[in-house]
Amino acid sequence: MSERKGILLRLDPAVHDALARCAADELRSTNAQIEFLLRRALADAGRLPGRVGAMRRPGRPPRGGPPG
Repeated sequence: MSERKGILLRLDPAVHDALARCAADELRSTNAQIEFLLRRALADAGRLPGRVGAMRRPGRPPRGGPPG
């Protein structure tokens, strides 16, 4: 797996609260929800590189460790 990049992101508290609620509804962390939305926006704009790996599915990982 490739190294993940970290960034500092400042959000309006109301935007953060809305993201957190949306993430909880979809069983994602707030961070994963932000990445999901960014990927979707890039894909919709035709700017998502083909070499981007797939996101992990929402929810808990299956028992017994990671697949593969």
